[in-house]
Amino acid sequence: MNEMEEIEIVIVGGGICGLATALALHRKGIKSVVLEKSETLRATGAGITIRANGWCALHQLGVASNLRLTSLTVQGGTNISLASGKQQERPFEKGEIRCLRRSELIKGLAENLPPGTIHLGCQVLSITLDPLSPHSIIQLQNGRTIKATVLIGCDGANSVVAGFLGLKTVKFLSLSQVRGFTKYPSGHDFKNEIVQVIGGHSKIGRIPIDNKLVYWFATLKMNPKDVVAKDPELLQQMTLESIKGFPTKMLDMVKHSDQDSLSISRMKYQAPWDILLGSFRKGTVTVAGDAMHAMGPFLGQGGSVALEDAIILARCLARKRHEIDTKTNGSQVIAYKVGEALDQYVKERRMRLVQLSTQTYLTGILIKNPPFLVRFVCNILMRILFSDTTAHSQYDCGRL
Repeated sequence: MNEMEEIEIVIVGGGICGLATALALHRKGIKSVVLEKSETLRATGAGITIRANGWCALHQLGVASNLRLTSLTVQGGTNISLASGKQQERPFEKGEIRCLRRSELIKGLAENLPPGTIHLGCQVLSITLDPLSPHSIIQLQNGRTIKATVLIGCDGANSVVAGFLGLKTVKFLSLSQVRGFTKYPSGHDFKNEIVQVIGGHSKIGRIPIDNKLVYWFATLKMNPKDVVAKDPELLQQMTLESIKGFPTKMLDMVKHSDQDSLSISRMKYQAPWDILLGSFRKGTVTVAGDAMHAMGPFLGQGGSVALEDAIILARCLARKRHEIDTKTNGSQVIAYKVGEALDQYVKERRMRLVQLSTQTYLTGILIKNPPFLVRFVCNILMRILFSDTTAHSQYDCGRL
């Protein structure tokens, strides 16, 4: 039988939120271990839009400067209606917006962590509470057993840690999004803006990453099938079929896309009332990122908000850690102080997440259910609740 390992802080999930949380803790002088179930760090989804609030967080993590070298600043947005042919400038919030390669973001976070922080091939099978202490016991598929003083679930929308906390499972829209990259070896002539073409049942958008690479995303009213998700060529053909009649440049972009970059996922979200009422802490266990607040891509805030989580969680833990003397304080006292830190983290995050998830939810309804009455009611609600839409991207998570 394997001997049980004791680790102070365990983070489950080696995605953007998990790595950012580990890095934020490292910046505060706190060691942690990241458990990633895959054998390599993955970056599915091709590109990711980081808005001003996300860049504030990346600055606190010390990685913003290098990441800026890999992407262009987005300077505006245009919506094109396929039905009317009209172009309309999108309301564009103030502040820095860039689209990054997910792989560059993952790499930038991982390279700044101390050696030995990331443990690959570590899939969590079960989580239980230690009957003799306030700590949690983590059983891994590879046979390892870990006792964690603090456990943070950054393991995505299908989170094992969220399941342990008893949180509601994510809900799905009848929409899917295909994402990919297209390379232009001789350079493209696109402006540094987000362009979206909206058709009857589909929508496609593009964002330049640099002078030769473009990230694109297509929203389709369908559910992905396993055979499609595993066959890039079929996925490419299906996307082209869904955007028939769209501008030639959009069609060519999909035709010449890098098939290895293509992915499809069904749009999922955490209901606003589940975030409002959810219990995000049990003992010294909590969640962050999609495990806490999965949201559709309508606001382009998923990654940025996860980075906020990392900064605030690390700051709350660091504040209480100064009150703990691990040599003289018993495990019950340590658990109490950690619990106070996690409660403060949840308190700081909850209402912001409720607001964002509500806007995402209403936007999803507007796309999913086009009848006039639904659109009218949702638009009124959004105007009342979100009169200042720039507040989301101008949010400052504060100093680490």
